[in-house]
Amino acid sequence: MSTQPTVTIYSTPSCHFCHAAKDFFTEHNVTFTDFNVATDLPKRQEMVEKTGQMGVPVIVVGDEVIIGFNEPRLREVLAIA
Repeated sequence: MSTQPTVTIYSTPSCHFCHAAKDFFTEHNVTFTDFNVATDLPKRQEMVEKTGQMGVPVIVVGDEVIIGFNEPRLREVLAIA
């Protein structure tokens, strides 16, 4: 079994797609780090620098940045059938 890439999600508590993404990760046993950019201003700034925008979720898998909950792309980069 290959090592899972590092997964980070920048999210807010009120974001439906953020919850959907985190549920997807949990369901598929994907370990992830969650940053609440509603309250974590340095991480919000980091997210904006990575993407140039304020929309959440922003999901970083390894060195790939995925804006929004793009389940087909996440399945691809995480090798989930």
